[in-house]
This record gives sequence, structure tokens and C-alpha cells, in this order.
Amino acid sequence: MQLESLYQDIILDHYKHPRGRGAIAHAAGESHQVNPTCGDEVTVQVALDADGGLVIGYEGQGCSISQASASVMAELLAGGSPEQADTARAAFMDLMRSKGAGEPDEEVLGDAVAFVGVSKYPARIKCALLPWVALQDAEAKAGIAAGVPQDEEGRTA
Repeated sequence: MQLESLYQDIILDHYKHPRGRGAIAHAAGESHQVNPTCGDEVTVQVALDADGGLVIGYEGQGCSISQASASVMAELLAGGSPEQADTARAAFMDLMRSKGAGEPDEEVLGDAVAFVGVSKYPARIKCALLPWVALQDAEAKAGIAAGVPQDEEGRTA
């Protein structure tokens, strides 16, 4: 039970003290996603920095799960490569499909391992996945993929 309490504390901390929240300058891609079931919404913006690392910003409103998930995602992936983002996104999606039986890889997921308990509740899975889906869509709109360079304005070169 102590581990579950720790995970709840991580989620609440990210909800109360969001990381990466706010619009970014020169976004190369943006995606607005809504969970019609509960009304959660999030807009994720992405670009690549001069070194090819992800720059992520988001704004949104909704439950603690969706907003904490956006914060965890932004903190975990900021500055990382698109390949790292793809790996983390796949691991998070697998975790959400695990129905609480998954063994999350903390090396890949960082604080996102805290959402293992969320995967037990099908109604909450969409809340947790919302920002990750928005990021994937924003990256696709920006043409951000492994090895795709961008100029200083964040546009695909």
C-alpha cells in the first residue's frame, strides 16, 4: 500500500505544481484533444531545439489525472530526442493497457510509473492518455520524427 500512496502523491504533486505548462514560442506543431466522456482537454505544442531535443508546452483543464499526465509527460520528454519520446509513449500506452498488472520501466517512464494504478480503471485511462495522444498528433503535424532537422524557428528544415 505504501507504493500506491507514493504514486498518488506523485500524481497530486504534478497536478498542483505542473511542469512544462504554457505555450512555447515558435511551435512547429500543435494538437488540441478533448475527452468527450469527462470534458478533459489539453493542447500540446512541440518544436525541436537547436540540438534536436524536444521542446514541449501544454495548456489544458480537467481532472487531476489528465493534467498530471501532461505535466509528467512534459517533464520526462523535454530536451529528449523524438526517438526517446516514441519509446516512452509506447511504454506508457502498454502500461495503460496492463489493467494494473504491468511492470513499468522506471528508466523509460520516470514519474509516469505512478499511473500504473490508473490502468486498473478503464474510465480513467483516456484521461491519462489524452496528453500523450496530443503530443503524438502535434509531432506528426510538425513533421517531427527521428532524424528530421528543424530550423531555428522550429519548422521542419
